[in-house]
Amino acid sequence: MSALGLIAGEGVFPVLVARGARAAGRRVVCAGLAGNAWPQLRAECDEFRWVGVTRLGQWIRVLRAGGCSEAIMVGRVTKTRMYDRWRYVRYIPDLRTIRVWLTRLRHDRRPKAILTALAEELAAEGITLIDSTRFCADQLAVPGVMTSREPTESQWADIRAGWEICSTISRMDVGQSIAILNRDVIAVEALEGTNAMIERAGQLCRVGGWTLIKVSNSDQDMRMDVPSVGTTTIEKLHAARAGCLVLEPGKTILLEKQKVLELADRFKIAVVGWDPGKGAVSV
Repeated sequence: MSALGLIAGEGVFPVLVARGARAAGRRVVCAGLAGNAWPQLRAECDEFRWVGVTRLGQWIRVLRAGGCSEAIMVGRVTKTRMYDRWRYVRYIPDLRTIRVWLTRLRHDRRPKAILTALAEELAAEGITLIDSTRFCADQLAVPGVMTSREPTESQWADIRAGWEICSTISRMDVGQSIAILNRDVIAVEALEGTNAMIERAGQLCRVGGWTLIKVSNSDQDMRMDVPSVGTTTIEKLHAARAGCLVLEPGKTILLEKQKVLELADRFKIAVVGWDPGKGAVSV
């Protein structure tokens, strides 16, 4: 089998992909996005090179030199850094990135358009982006209540009321999460990301017991747009006095799933895989 390319941002997701791919017999060649990918990821890969976030030509050279015909792109790129005072120094693009920016992205620079353009540029060089969960599908959320603790009746009501609201803001490319209590939306995720939104919700809702709902995009591309939660998410939910976490089964990944669910049980936070067509039952 050919080597698997890994374009890695921040977080444990790239680590899980690298481990799963190597366990499946694939050699892993990693292009780690500087300032985002974890340094310890190097030990999980057969080859590792740092690349610039806005240096697409560099990504391609690393993957082609490693003999990759398939690649997975996972991990966060901290969006808020894109708007700091040093952004023009930190993110100097190469010529290939400039060309993509001026041609493919002149009229639409939303995240989905950017990711689609990246996938097409990689494909033009013989590198196909594949489903980012292929080597860690066991970490995906499943339908039903995944923890020992069940949601309360009021939390079930918030799930039913909040799901459509959250799906709507996701379709509008605003964000993919909301915080809700007693059918009142406390906070909506935007540029700051889920963890910062959780902290804000905790500040606004001192009584606690609120529910976090996180959905995928309606036209989700599993190659590069998989919502994720990890132990840090659960810790922040606990600190913000949340009582329930709702995820879309089959389309959301729990990073180190067993640890996430054990921690949620310890903090008495219900975790639910919600299918609006079928509801949810205990698993």
